[in-house]
Amino acid sequence: MNIKELKNATILFAGDSGDGMQLTGNQFSQTVAFFGNDLNTLPDFPAEIRAPLGTISGVSGFQIHFGSEEINSPGDFCDVLVAMNAAALKKNLDKVKKSGIIIVNSSGFDRKNLGLAGYEESPIEFIKEDFIVYEIDITKNTIEALKGTSLSQKEKDRSKNMFALGFIYWLFSKDLNHTKNYIEEYFAKKPEVKDANLEVLKAGYQYGEIAEIFTERYVVEKAQMLKGTYRSISGNEAVVLGVLAASQKADLDLFYGGYPITPASEILHYLAQYKPLGVKTFQAEDEIAAMTSVIGASFAGDVAVTATSGPGMALKTEGLGLGFMLELPMLVINVQRGGPSTGLPTKTEQSDLFQAVYGRNGEAPIPVIAPKSPSDCFNAGFEAIKIALEYTTPVILLSDGYIANGTEPWLIPSYDDLPTIKSPYVLESDNEPYFPYQREANLSRKIAVPGTKGKEHVVGGLEKKEVIGSVSYDAENHQKMVKIRAEKFQNVANSYQSISLDQGEENAEVLLLSWGSSYGSIRDAVKRLLEQNFSVAHIQLRNLAPLPND
Repeated sequence: MNIKELKNATILFAGDSGDGMQLTGNQFSQTVAFFGNDLNTLPDFPAEIRAPLGTISGVSGFQIHFGSEEINSPGDFCDVLVAMNAAALKKNLDKVKKSGIIIVNSSGFDRKNLGLAGYEESPIEFIKEDFIVYEIDITKNTIEALKGTSLSQKEKDRSKNMFALGFIYWLFSKDLNHTKNYIEEYFAKKPEVKDANLEVLKAGYQYGEIAEIFTERYVVEKAQMLKGTYRSISGNEAVVLGVLAASQKADLDLFYGGYPITPASEILHYLAQYKPLGVKTFQAEDEIAAMTSVIGASFAGDVAVTATSGPGMALKTEGLGLGFMLELPMLVINVQRGGPSTGLPTKTEQSDLFQAVYGRNGEAPIPVIAPKSPSDCFNAGFEAIKIALEYTTPVILLSDGYIANGTEPWLIPSYDDLPTIKSPYVLESDNEPYFPYQREANLSRKIAVPGTKGKEHVVGGLEKKEVIGSVSYDAENHQKMVKIRAEKFQNVANSYQSISLDQGEENAEVLLLSWGSSYGSIRDAVKRLLEQNFSVAHIQLRNLAPLPND
C-alpha cells in the first residue's frame, strides 16, 4: 500500500438531507482540527423544507479543505467526493477535479434514485473516463455490520454515514478516537444506537483495510500554527462569544431579542446557554417585536443584541431608526443570504451592503462592521459592542451564511488581554445635573436608565432639542443635530486600528480591496499572483461605515 503525502486536500460529503452529511463533515473537521491541520469548511443545506428525498433540491453537502499549510477558503474543486446517491453525484460532479476520487454508494443508484436525479441510465461507467471511481455498497455493508442488533431497517440505514466517515478516516490516515468519544457521549442514554454507530464506524475503516481495490492512502501532516489553545469554531458561535466577552468587559448584562430566521437562528440557541453569565434571551413573535425589545433593553441598561437576515433586516429598519434617534447602544447582526424577498435562505451572498449603509429614512448614519472569517466573528462582535457603547449608537454587523456556518481553528484569546470597554450608563451617585443630549468629547451621550434618582427625562422618536432633549421643530436646531450625529458617526473611525496590507507591496500596480467572506478566496488568489511575479497587493476592510481615515 502506497502512502502519499499531500499539503492539502478538499473533501465533499453529499447525500440526502437525512443522510447525516453535516454530522459526518463536522466530525471529520473536528478530527483534523484536533490533529493540528489548518482547515476551512462550507456546509451546504437544501433551501426547501423537507425537499423530496433523492432529488437534487434535497441534496445536503459539507465541504472541508484542510492542510499542513495555511488554509483560507473551503477550496474550489474537491479531491474527493462522497456521493450517497445519484442526486448527490449529479449536483456535485462539476466540483470534482479531473482525475479526482469519487466514492459512490452503489445502493443509491438504483432505478428509483436514478429517475429522481434525472438520469436515464447509471452514469458511473461514463464518469470512470475522467475520475477514479470507487463503487462501495455503503448501505449493504452498514446493514451487514448491524445484522446482530435488534434495530429496525430504518435505524440501521440511518447509520450509513458512519460507514462513509470511517472509510474516509482510513483513506486519509486519521484516527477514529475523537469520533468514538463523541458517539459515546452523544448516545450515552441510547446504548444500542451508540453501539451501532461505533460498529459501523469501525466497519467503514476496516473496509479500507480489507478491500483489495485500493492501492493508495493519503496523509496530511500538521500545520505550523501560532502557539496557544485552539478550538474549531463557527461564525455564529464566535460572534456569540465576542458579544458575551464585550458585555463582561463592560460589566453589563446581555439581552438578546430575536426571531428565528435562517441562517441567524443559531445565535439565539448559543446565547441561551449562558444564562449564568447574566444573559437574557427572548424569542419574539416577529422581527419588529425583536427589534423594539432590543431598544427597550438598551434603554434599561443592558448590552442589547438582535440577529436576523435580509428579509428581517427590512422589517427592523423603522425600529433601527428609533434606536438611532435615541442614540442607544445596540447591535444588529445581519447574517446575509441571497435575495430579494425570501430569496435563497441557505445560500451565501454579500447581498445587503447598501441596505446596511444607506437603508434608513432621514439622515441616519450607522457604523457597519464585517468579519472576514468564522473565527474573526469574535473580534468583530467584540468591536461592534465596544463601538456601540462608547459612541452610544446602533451598530450593524454583516456576517453571511458561509461565515455563520463555516468552521475553522480559533486561537482562544486571553480575556485579560481584551481591551476595556467604557459604559455610557450613569449612576445615582453621579451628582452632576443630567441632560440626555449633553455630549462627551467623542459626541456620545450619557444614558440614565429609568428609575435612576434625579435623572428623570423624556426621550422619543421626534427631533430633540440640543442638550436638553425636549421635542424641537426648530429648523436650525434640526440642522445642528443632524450635523452632530453625522460628526459622531465619523468620530467612530478614530477608534480603528491603522490599515495594513494583507499581502503585497505598497508600490504595487494593482490594489485589491475586499470585505467580508470574500477574504479567503481573494487572499489565495493574490498569493498565486505574487508567486507569478504580478505587481499586486491586497487590503481587507473590516469597517465599512464610516470608512477608515487612512
